[in-house]
Amino acid sequence: MVQVAVAQFAPAQDKAENLRSVGRLAARAAALGARVVLLPEYTMFTASRTDGRYVEAAEPLDGPFVAAAADTARREGVHLVLGVNEETAGGTHFSNTLVALSPRGERVALYRKIHLYDAFGVRESDVVAPGPVEEPETFTVEGVTFGLQTCYDLRFPEVTRRIADAGAHVVLLAAQWVPGPLKEEHWRTLARARAVENTVYVAAAGQSAPTGAGNSMVVDPMGTPIAALGEQGFEVAVAEVSASRVDEVRTTNPALAMRRFVVVPRD
Repeated sequence: MVQVAVAQFAPAQDKAENLRSVGRLAARAAALGARVVLLPEYTMFTASRTDGRYVEAAEPLDGPFVAAAADTARREGVHLVLGVNEETAGGTHFSNTLVALSPRGERVALYRKIHLYDAFGVRESDVVAPGPVEEPETFTVEGVTFGLQTCYDLRFPEVTRRIADAGAHVVLLAAQWVPGPLKEEHWRTLARARAVENTVYVAAAGQSAPTGAGNSMVVDPMGTPIAALGEQGFEVAVAEVSASRVDEVRTTNPALAMRRFVVVPRD
C-alpha cells in the first residue's frame, strides 16, 4: 500500500514562486504520509494563453527548474511528479512534459503529451510539439506501479488503456483543465470512466481556479472517488492505493482479460 497525494494550485509566470509552491505542497503531502506527490500540468509556468511566452520560459530537463524540483523530492523523501515546459530544438515550440522524480532526485519516468489541446477555442499545437507514441514509462513504489498521462489525453481512452497494458496500477494524470460550461462534469466523468474501464486507480491533479477547474481527485478501480478537492485553493488530498485492490477488482470485473481488441498506434 502507498499513500498518494494530488496537489492543486494555480501556477503563474513566476517560475521561482511556482517552485516555492511545489516545495510547500510537497512538504504538506509528506507530512500527511504521502510517498508519491502529483502536481498539475504546467506547474513550471502558466500564462493566460498558450503562446510564445511558454516557449521563452521552457528549459531543458537538466535545467534549473527540474533540478530544484529534484531537491524538493530529496528533501521530502517522496516521488514527485510535475508538469514542465521542456525546451526543444528550433526555438519555436516546446514539449508539454510530465516528469517523475525519485526520493533520490533521479528521473524515473517521463511523458510528453501526445494529444494537444486544439479544442474549445484553444490551439496548443501552435507552440507545443506533440510527444512521440512510445511504450509508456512507469515506476514502482512498494509494489505499486505508476504510469503518466496529461490533461487532454483523458478524452482518448486508448492512452489510458496502453498505460494499463504496461502494468500500471495507478495512472497519474496532471492537468490544466480549462474551466467552461460542463467542463467540470467532463473531467469527473472521464476520470471515473478511465478508472472503471481499465480497473486502475486514476490520481488526477488539476490546476485550481482561475487557471484551471480544480476538482483534483483519486478514483479507485471501481470508479469511486476516495479523495477529492474543490475548484479553488492551494490544497492537497491524500489516498491509499494498493496493487491488491486492483487485483481484487479485476477478479470481480475481469474486463481487461475478456477484451477482444488491442490498441494499435495510428500513423
